[in-house]
Amino acid sequence: MEHVPPPAEELALLDQELVRLDARRLQLLNRRAWLMEVLRPPVAPSAFAAPPARLPAAPVAWGPPAGAVQAAPASGVQNVLLVLGGLLLTIAAIAFTLFSWGEMGIAGRSAVLATVTVAALAAPALLLRRRLSATAEALAALALVLTVLDAYALHAVALPDTDGLGFAAVSSAVLTALWTVYGLALGRLRLPLPAAVVAGQLPLVLGAWAAGAQAAVFGWALLVTAAADVAVALWGRGLAVRITAGVGAASTGLVAMLIGLGQSVSADGPLAAAGPGALLLGGAAVALFGAWRAPKEWAVAAGAVAGLAAVAAVGGVLRTGLPWNWSVVVYLLCGAALTAVVRVRVPQPVGRGVLVASAAVTAGAVLWALPAVAAVLLGPVSLLTDVWAGAPGSVRGALGPSMPWPESAASPVVLVLVAGLSAALYAGWDRMRGTLLSPRPGWRVTAAAGAMVLGWGAALALAAVVDVPYAVAVGVELLLVAGLLVVTVRQGAGALGLTALVCALVGAASAGLLALASEPATYAVFVGLSVLCAGAAARSKAAAVRSVLAGVSVLCAIVPVSAAGASLGWSAPHTAPLVLVVPAVTVLLGARLRVAAVALTLELTGAFGAVVAVGLAVTDAPFLALVLALCGVLAAGTAVRPDRRPVAGYLAAALFVLAAWVRLAASEVSDPEAYTLPVSLIAFAVGYLRRRTDPAASSWVAYGPALSMTMVPSLVVAWVDPHWLRPLLLGVAALVVTLAGARFRLQAPLVLGGSVLALVGLHELAPHVVQVFDALPRWAPPALAGLLLLALGATYEQRLRDARRVRESLGRMR
Repeated sequence: MEHVPPPAEELALLDQELVRLDARRLQLLNRRAWLMEVLRPPVAPSAFAAPPARLPAAPVAWGPPAGAVQAAPASGVQNVLLVLGGLLLTIAAIAFTLFSWGEMGIAGRSAVLATVTVAALAAPALLLRRRLSATAEALAALALVLTVLDAYALHAVALPDTDGLGFAAVSSAVLTALWTVYGLALGRLRLPLPAAVVAGQLPLVLGAWAAGAQAAVFGWALLVTAAADVAVALWGRGLAVRITAGVGAASTGLVAMLIGLGQSVSADGPLAAAGPGALLLGGAAVALFGAWRAPKEWAVAAGAVAGLAAVAAVGGVLRTGLPWNWSVVVYLLCGAALTAVVRVRVPQPVGRGVLVASAAVTAGAVLWALPAVAAVLLGPVSLLTDVWAGAPGSVRGALGPSMPWPESAASPVVLVLVAGLSAALYAGWDRMRGTLLSPRPGWRVTAAAGAMVLGWGAALALAAVVDVPYAVAVGVELLLVAGLLVVTVRQGAGALGLTALVCALVGAASAGLLALASEPATYAVFVGLSVLCAGAAARSKAAAVRSVLAGVSVLCAIVPVSAAGASLGWSAPHTAPLVLVVPAVTVLLGARLRVAAVALTLELTGAFGAVVAVGLAVTDAPFLALVLALCGVLAAGTAVRPDRRPVAGYLAAALFVLAAWVRLAASEVSDPEAYTLPVSLIAFAVGYLRRRTDPAASSWVAYGPALSMTMVPSLVVAWVDPHWLRPLLLGVAALVVTLAGARFRLQAPLVLGGSVLALVGLHELAPHVVQVFDALPRWAPPALAGLLLLALGATYEQRLRDARRVRESLGRMR
């Protein structure tokens, strides 16, 4: 058998093995550092440098010699020195050109320019032959700066009368050609060709600026520059050149298309929009040309830009003569036309980019149309401050001045068109498999849900745009809710069913708010919504959907029942008992339903109806006591069920006791014991019998209602009683109850009796405490409070343990 050492011995062995592994790792790292130092190419020694020290044949213990200090990498130090040297030479050349140029004659100037520039351009070639590439790069950078300074000096001295912008355009073109030839001739240099690409962005733009051209000419100049950049990005030499050209193409091309877009949007006729449209189409062609051969990510982005530019070009011409709100429809149709790319043989990334452009145009159009739908859904909120003021003549009268409806006339059209596109995507799902679009599995459900939501929103917006009569608008919203509930029942808890459920709930809320303008509409709409939701809950097979719809049905039923009291001319407290009809029905239905989730939802929403009833009756104490008692009856009826007894039983006892207190207070009873003590005795006997039959029953259920029924009202009266007899008797009774609770280990008598006893004692001591505080100086109470806090802080842990023991002792009681 294999020997397994004890845990302590095994831990020691593991620690020893980890130490050996760490030592071996450090040894290997030292060996690796030495090998890298040996294999690094040597740096050319200086003429005055001392001879290098001879390396040992092998390092001691697989590492560098003892005491050796690892120096900074030679290439890094070399690059820093070269950059600093080139920077200083560049600063010197600029200072010479700006400040010392005029002090020399024409011969001296020519000699200096020719000598320095030729030397700076020729030196990198010689350095490259000696494999000093870093030094060659530094001098090449200096040479490029010198050529720029030469151009500036030439304009300042030889051609001072020429136009500065025109000379800059010509100079940038010449420098572009010079740097390109120079970079191609010395192919190992990395700086000249990217610098030539940067300089190539300027000639056409500066030339158009010098000629005082219009914005369209600037756009074309930028577009031609972008086309050249695309060509360089596709076929240029080196990664740095291609990246620089790509950035330049993106910058100049986007600026050119923004110029075209601005002119196209502001054009007031087809001819005026044709020029910007041509510029945008040219930009689309350049982007498409680049996307055809670009990598995947760049191809998608370029295809999207091409699609957007094409939509802006064609839509800008077709929309002229139409109001701006209808121009959105034109752009939307142009964006939808881009989906024809799925029928064309194009590279897949390019096609995806064009489809992204189509989706972006569609999303923009939907966002433009959404405020109209939001105004229909949220506009009726204003009716909450003016309920039953009378039905307006049309639906816009109930929505308020929240939306300029004439300017939103195209919103329903936009929503209908996008809904149609989504429906077409859903219908053509099978035919699109394997095509350019290659939709994912979740897209089909998304398309169906989008078509349904957009169609619902279009119907709502159309009713407001057409300004249909108020009754028609209410009926349309009810029909839409009914249709959405049908979809919810058929689809269940899937994505489409939940989307329909959310839309139905939002539509139901909007219809309910809209119905508040008229009394008949309020009854018709809320009763209809309650019936629709109840029917859908009964037909649905998804438990979650059934629970939500059942709860909404109860909430909708509360409104007409509450409104019935107002229709009969009753006050709010008189209406409160009528509202309890709904919670009573939910209690009965909850006992009969087999699905626990649905039953719980019904009972909770019914409990909300009971809260509404209590809120209505709170201003009238007698009716409040009646409502509380009726709520107690409903809670007691719910507590008959074993699964509801732990919560409903406590709630029923509390409601009954609270109803008794409110009734006594409403009757201005000065001696409540005459009314509460007999009831408490009966309740105490019932609790005693309950404990006899069920020893595990809590003392709060058995004795809590009986003790609270008498002790709490007596405490309230005793607190304002100026005589001594009632507090004395109540204190004695509380002491007896407390001792009985401690003797028989019953939590309810102990807590209630102790609380009442403490409050009675505080009441009796309060006058004397006030006298003591009046006699003390003003600094004494803060000082005493500080001492108390210090004492508590010093014994905090002990007090915490004491409190924990008290809590555990109470927890063990029944």
